[in-house]
Amino acid sequence: MSSPLRLVVGLGNPGSDYSETRHNAGFWFCERLARELGASFARESRYHGLVARRPKYNAAGADLYMLMPQTFMNRSGRSVQALMHFYRIQPAEMLVVHDELDIPPGQLRLKFGGGLGGHNGLKDITAHLGTQDYWRLRIGIGHPGDRNDVLNYVLKPPRKEEAGEIDAAIDRALLAWPLLAKSEFNAATQKINARLAAPKTEEPKETP
Repeated sequence: MSSPLRLVVGLGNPGSDYSETRHNAGFWFCERLARELGASFARESRYHGLVARRPKYNAAGADLYMLMPQTFMNRSGRSVQALMHFYRIQPAEMLVVHDELDIPPGQLRLKFGGGLGGHNGLKDITAHLGTQDYWRLRIGIGHPGDRNDVLNYVLKPPRKEEAGEIDAAIDRALLAWPLLAKSEFNAATQKINARLAAPKTEEPKETP
């Protein structure tokens, strides 16, 4: 039986200067999830982040924690490790939600373990935990096309049409949340990873 999720970590950078940038897609998901679950975030200095909690949430009767590290992206592991250590949460009981350059806006990928894709937040979490074996929800933000432009790209807000696609993807992820909450990871993966069909274009009608 799969371990139930006890911790959802949204990755991003703290402060109003970064709140609307592509790199904060993980924060966006966490904020929406907490709102849906009726939980609210509070600053917890011992965990270096903002924490929300739903008591006795899963079938095992364990609390569900949501964490948004306030340590900046490349130091996310410090915050994650502090909370996991205090509550004795195992890596397999954690879902990390983050932006993903290699997936277009509007698409999502859920997976367990695997590579880090050069993501600084994942790299720091993995370094602190000593393992890559945790769940990740990758929210597509697209790629600028030139790796030299990546830093500037992720630290800017998405274009209007991209923002709409990212919001719609987060909506789909939240629809799959009940499956994740019940540890039905195969069903959740199929639902989240399904590629959207391209919109059909109507053929012009013949006029008499």
